[in-house]
Amino acid sequence: MVDVDAERFTVGVFQDAAWARKGLSALKAAGIPAEALSIIAKESPEAQSLLQETLGAPGDRLETAATGPIVAKGPLVPALQGSARDLGALGLAGTMRRVGFQPHDGRIFEALTARGGVLVAIRSEPLAADALAILLSYGGGNAAIGAWTGRV
Repeated sequence: MVDVDAERFTVGVFQDAAWARKGLSALKAAGIPAEALSIIAKESPEAQSLLQETLGAPGDRLETAATGPIVAKGPLVPALQGSARDLGALGLAGTMRRVGFQPHDGRIFEALTARGGVLVAIRSEPLAADALAILLSYGGGNAAIGAWTGRV
């Protein structure tokens, strides 16, 4: 059984780094600090550039079974890794439950990321509705607030 983290994240997947850059700029303009942001994307020069520009550091490279090599940074990453550090083995589909999403949500996030999408997550429960509205306004597909943890 997958262990569950109590943190809440708002998550959306942008079609590429250019769209993600616009959404991330809007999130920052709304007062969401860089420390609350996470980015997960297939490994590419554009993704590394986005991570460096947005979070001030390159992303950590992880090999995942379903998506291949990804770059990731932010508070979502350790929450998904868990104590077994198994994001690589279980992928997004197997670990998004830890932060309040149903398994089918994880499969959708994983499929979109595998196609070149950029997953953006915000850890900020007081501003979750604002973050969700910004993600949706700027093209963040399948945007949702993780809400199922401990409630089912």
